[in-house]
Formats: sequence, C-alpha cells, structure tokens
Amino acid sequence: MTASNGRISEFPIDSIFLDRWSPRSFTGEDMDHDTLLTIIEAARWAPSASNRQPWRIIYFLRQDHEFETALELLDDGNKAWARNASALIFVISDTLSRRPDGSTRPLRSHSFDAGAAWMAIALQSLKCGLAAHAMGGVNFVRAAEVLRVPQDHQVEVAVAIGKIREGIPSGDETPSGRRPLSEIAFRHVLMVD
Repeated sequence: MTASNGRISEFPIDSIFLDRWSPRSFTGEDMDHDTLLTIIEAARWAPSASNRQPWRIIYFLRQDHEFETALELLDDGNKAWARNASALIFVISDTLSRRPDGSTRPLRSHSFDAGAAWMAIALQSLKCGLAAHAMGGVNFVRAAEVLRVPQDHQVEVAVAIGKIREGIPSGDETPSGRRPLSEIAFRHVLMVD
C-alpha cells in the first residue's frame, strides 16, 4: 500500500495518484501562458484508440478578456468558485473516425480518449505545482454555441486550473477517499464446456 496526501491505497501505486485531487479553493493568480501550454502538451501525448487523438482543448487564461465569457458557461455552483482559477479549459471530443478517403463512422471511444487527455492535464498540473478540477456542471448546449463547437464534436467537461489557496479551514476542503477496490474490480472466470 501507498500513503500520501492523507490517503492510503490498498495496493502499492505511485503517490502521484494519491496527491492528485480536485480542490475548489484557488488563489486567483494569473498563469503564465507557457505553463498552461505545458499542461496541455501533456494531454497531447495521451493514449487513444487507433491514435485518433479525438480531443480538442479550448482554453482561457484568467487575465484574458474572454475569461468571464468562459465562466458564464458553467453552472452557478461551479461559477462561484471557478472564478478564482488561473485558467479554464474545455475538453471537446470529435465523435467521428475520419478515414483517409474522406468517409466517416462513429468513434465509440471519443469520450474515453478525451478522459485520458483530462487525466494527463490533471497530472501535469500537479507536476507544475497546480491543481486541476474537472466539472460536469456546464451548460453544454450554450458552451457548444459560444465555443463554436462543430456538430460532430461534443463538449465533454470544463476544467479549472490554479494554485491551491493555503489556509483552508480544516475539513472545509480535503482530498476525498475512494470506494474499496472490491467494489470496482471483479475477476471473471469463463466456464468452458
């Protein structure tokens, strides 16, 4: 087992998985553009089915005039705390597999692959001394309109990134636990006749 960040795994894993969590208390500092591009670069290297790389990232830095526009795409609960983030990212996925001959077919793994890109964002944020918090509380229809997302693409999630505010009152916001491994992993044995 591994212990880090007030969390304990059931089996030995790298501590980066325990150190990553989704805080809501950010300092509100501006972020350097290159730092954000470093975080997004990690997403570029995420694995994907047939190397389709269906994720697209639309980003806003808090010092950008358009940051307020991005905030308005979030549900009210998320908007209240995300306004102190240093950056907001929207992860979009291409829902189609595009063939060299120009034909298309549905890409079943587009959301799964975009999720891998999100995890890369989360882990690289941590490596940069920052935290990332993904949000499903998004006005997805409005986001697709405002961000001019093509019809064959899907807004998956919004992500707030920033520096964690120190001195959060104890218990106010802490890394959460997880379900026991026995509740999520099941060994299956095939019976052969």
